[in-house]
Amino acid sequence: MEIGKQFNSLSFKEYQFYIENHKNYSDFNTLGLYRSISENEKLSLEEKIKVRDLANTIFQKTFDFLQVKDPWTYIKVEALGLELTNGDKEQMWRKIRKYQEKILREKRIRHQNFGEYSKHNCGYETCSMNGIMIKQGSWFAEYEMCIGNINKYIQKKKSERRKSDRKNETQIIKKELDLE
Repeated sequence: MEIGKQFNSLSFKEYQFYIENHKNYSDFNTLGLYRSISENEKLSLEEKIKVRDLANTIFQKTFDFLQVKDPWTYIKVEALGLELTNGDKEQMWRKIRKYQEKILREKRIRHQNFGEYSKHNCGYETCSMNGIMIKQGSWFAEYEMCIGNINKYIQKKKSERRKSDRKNETQIIKKELDLE
């Protein structure tokens, strides 16, 4: 059987039914389930938390793997109902990064070319390249050449290079003055 609906259009009782009977449905998608929890506007915050807890009782391993596959969804679902400070967010990201390294080591995965890491995602909704599959480490992945995108990493490198050039320029002038 198939569900035939998007998860983010389900009510609380429908979530319960489909999660408990997930084996009967061929189109049941756990990643879609977790994404829909934060996106569903029909549910109150308490109901979203209950759905998350119910899903975690059955799909805990999948939810933990979301830290590697789609960390943004993991954070949205994990932080439901919590007021996070910047320190809390940084601590959560450190924890996620540590868990990612642990999982990749345990599963002997030498790349992260899956999930969110395999798609172009520059942060601009209007980018025509969003969702395109890319190879990690490629020129396109590193420089993110798309319209309207300014890569902060490249800007930082350029400013550091200019700064070192300015320092070197004064040193060169001093040396020339000393030689005369």
